[in-house]
Amino acid sequence: MNEYINIGRIVAGFGLKGEVILKHALGKKTMLTGVEAIFIEENKGSCLPYFVESSKAKDHEEIYVKLETIDTKESANRLSKKNVWLLDEDFRKLAGKTAPISLLGFHLICEEGNLGPIEEVIEQPHQVLLRISLNGNEALIPLHAETLDKIDHKKKQVHVTLPDGLLDIYR
Repeated sequence: MNEYINIGRIVAGFGLKGEVILKHALGKKTMLTGVEAIFIEENKGSCLPYFVESSKAKDHEEIYVKLETIDTKESANRLSKKNVWLLDEDFRKLAGKTAPISLLGFHLICEEGNLGPIEEVIEQPHQVLLRISLNGNEALIPLHAETLDKIDHKKKQVHVTLPDGLLDIYR
């Protein structure tokens, strides 16, 4: 079964030929090289594939994308504010190693042991929150300079030192 990763959203149409601007969290200036299709969330929980005709990096967080069947400014604007997903395999090829979103699927390790896989990465101005499931509950773990010990890319692990009592509120 294919796994999908939310990488960002369409923020606007661009030009007269139906290009869109994709704001992404891949952490580096990139194009969608080698990506056959992106998946756009039409309704909550329902994504449709859109085949990529071409893409051009704008900066480290935006890409101009031309999609098949989207040929007018109006059809491009219809996609505005829609979430965009990639197949996990495509995501892993494009995500920058230092981008917080690249930690998806890594296991969170603390003094108490393996807390489980990181299910979502929420970027905020001064810290990153990692969402995991802990004893059937959603737990948000802060990741910043004081809590991060190391990231092991080979073992896909994020080692942290958590504040006393943080895990107790999720039990």
